[in-house]
Amino acid sequence: MKLSEQVKPISYLKAHAPEVIRGLAEGNGPMIITLHGEAKAVLQDIGTYEQTQETLALLKLLVMGNQEIEQGEVMPAVEVIQHLRKG
Repeated sequence: MKLSEQVKPISYLKAHAPEVIRGLAEGNGPMIITLHGEAKAVLQDIGTYEQTQETLALLKLLVMGNQEIEQGEVMPAVEVIQHLRKG
């Protein structure tokens, strides 16, 4: 379904909340809610939201790792393994 078809005014959400929630749960995609003609919120199912949050967390870890590499804050794997084995 096209995202443009998922744009609804807040009055629609107020009048059809249960069916909107069911639609999100059935995978109908996110819904854009407008207030006075302006997009103000995005509704999405919890599974998609959680997946997005996990993806963002992983991307942040990758960025942090790249920054550490650029700053020279790295050790060869052999040294790390030896350190771990020593306890």
